[in-house]
Amino acid sequence: MSAFHLSRRRVAVIGAGRSGRAAVRLLHEMGAEVRLLEKKPEQMPAEFSAWLSENNVPVFGGEHAPEYFEGVELVIPSPAAAKAVIEPLLPVRADGSKAEIMAETELAWRLLEKEPVIGVTGTSGKTTTTSLVAAMLEAHGLRVFTGGNIGVPLSEYVLARRRGEPKADVVVLELSSFQLQTCSTLHPRVGILLNISENHLDFHKDMKEYTDAKMRLFARQTEHDVAILSPALSRLPEEYGMKARVVYLTPGARPFPDTRLIGAHNQSNAEAAFLAASLFDVTRDEAARAMREFAPIAHRLEHVADINGVQYVNDSKCTTIEALKVALQAFDRPVVLLAGGKFKGGDVEGMRPLLKEHVRAVALYGASREHFEPAWKDVVPVTWDASMDEALARARTLALPGDAVLLAPATSSYDQYKNYIERGNHFRDLVTAMQEGKA
Repeated sequence: MSAFHLSRRRVAVIGAGRSGRAAVRLLHEMGAEVRLLEKKPEQMPAEFSAWLSENNVPVFGGEHAPEYFEGVELVIPSPAAAKAVIEPLLPVRADGSKAEIMAETELAWRLLEKEPVIGVTGTSGKTTTTSLVAAMLEAHGLRVFTGGNIGVPLSEYVLARRRGEPKADVVVLELSSFQLQTCSTLHPRVGILLNISENHLDFHKDMKEYTDAKMRLFARQTEHDVAILSPALSRLPEEYGMKARVVYLTPGARPFPDTRLIGAHNQSNAEAAFLAASLFDVTRDEAARAMREFAPIAHRLEHVADINGVQYVNDSKCTTIEALKVALQAFDRPVVLLAGGKFKGGDVEGMRPLLKEHVRAVALYGASREHFEPAWKDVVPVTWDASMDEALARARTLALPGDAVLLAPATSSYDQYKNYIERGNHFRDLVTAMQEGKA
């Protein structure tokens, strides 16, 4: 990895989100001739805009155009910038090649100093499992960097190391298909693939491309590495020629029942985390202590309040049909479901048996009514309102003592919110107002 040189190389970074800003700073520090492509530069943080100006980093605003990539050797896209959209914009060079498209994670990985990496991916459960791995490693006294798709770009760690911060004993990364699709040399010592189901088909061409992206996590592993997979994915090691030692999760296992995490799926996540952490000498007792002390992740089956015998739960991070299945299976009480938003694909019809078993009523809101209502209305009562405020007020009247009102949208948030965090915070605020008698 030390052979990776950036000095004087021309690099374009697409997007001034957190990973883009970290990549620009890192590239500049490594001596690259970096430029930033940001459609709305006026919305960048003032501090970052000032830094760009002070360091003479050019910014290209508006829609991306081929001329912005002239002379560029390397392109670092934001996770939301699809490779299929960027590639046609890249000029063809004299030798017939184009600039390499490289994830920010891949860029930073090449600049690590041989820190062992645990990579976690899957359609759902990534954030909780990544956080559990880190908690278990820390319970053993190890210094851990936790980042990637979970919020802190790996480039920030590399920058901190260059400025004298201590080296991590283990790097734990949550990795999305967006990031993995443009990783070419990433080599985790341990790779975890929790599940694969229809997701991001508004970004990926089809399920094969989505699965191919996920499987890049294992592409560079050798027989000295470990891959942890759901048994439902047992066809993949042979199909993709995996070389790592494969360990499968145990169906129905409950390795750490003493926990505040809701649902059997979190026991599976905990098993995956422990299998990974145990390779770094974490004991079962240390892992159990980490589980007891682990606080549920915000917006992931997060208990918000009990009001008049009804539990209100925020699962705003439920952005897919598969995640909705997991959420409903976590409850042993009737559910009034709040769903809706920008639809990302998935088998809506296939949810009917689970709805019949777990759901008292569905309160839809916002976009995607046309996907859910026709498929579900003859199985369970379905209503629709324009906003979450109205849908939650309706759900409150439908719920009986002993029920749960569950925000599990099964969609992205982009019809009405900037992200799932803003959506979940809005739900929390509405429930808190109800609890205080203000709604």
